[in-house]
Amino acid sequence: MVSADAIQRAVDVLRQGGVVAFPTDTLYGLAVDPRSADAVGRLFGIKGRQAGHAVPLIAASVEQASQAAAFDDRARRVAAAFWPGPVSIVVPAGELIRGEILGAGRSVAVRVPAHSVARALCQGFGFCVTATSANISGKPPTASPKTVANTLGALVDYVLDDGDSPGGQPSTIVDLCGAEPRLVRAGAIAWERVLRSIQ
Repeated sequence: MVSADAIQRAVDVLRQGGVVAFPTDTLYGLAVDPRSADAVGRLFGIKGRQAGHAVPLIAASVEQASQAAAFDDRARRVAAAFWPGPVSIVVPAGELIRGEILGAGRSVAVRVPAHSVARALCQGFGFCVTATSANISGKPPTASPKTVANTLGALVDYVLDDGDSPGGQPSTIVDLCGAEPRLVRAGAIAWERVLRSIQ
C-alpha cells in the first residue's frame, strides 16, 4: 500500500516540473504537469518521441477532468457510465493544456482510472496529469515498477511503487468531438456498451 507521504512526494515532484512513474488500473504510466512546457518537453525526451504525438490525461474526478477539457452531455453520460474505469474520452482540450500533447483539433483523451493511487496523485496535485505508458517509444509497456525502475530509473524523478499493476487490456478510447461517436481504440470496455451509454 502506498503511503500518504509517498503520494505527497510524487505531488511535490510534479509541482517542481518533474516526471513521476505511477500505477494505473492497467499499466504503469508517466505523469507530468500538462500545462508546463518544460515538463512536457522532458516527457517527450524520456519517451524518445517527437512533440505532436497526442498524450492522454487522467483525472481524480469528472469535475477535475472538466478543468482540462470541455465535456458536453454525451461525454458526461459516458463518464457517468464507466468512470472510474478503462474508458478514455476524446474531447476538446482547454486552453491551459500544452499544444504539444494534443490531438487533431486541439483534442485530448482523458479518463478517471479505477486505481486509488492514480486518483490520489491527481487529487493531491490538484489538476489532471499525463498518463502515457512508462516506456521508451517502440518498447513494450509494463505493469511492473521494477521494470520501470530498471529501464527509466535514471530518467524519471520518482517511481510511485504500488507493486505490479493489473495489466490486461488498455482503455477503450472514444472520440466525442464530432457529430457521431468514433472508436479510436478497442479496449477493456466493449464499443457497443459505450454506444448504449450515449443513447
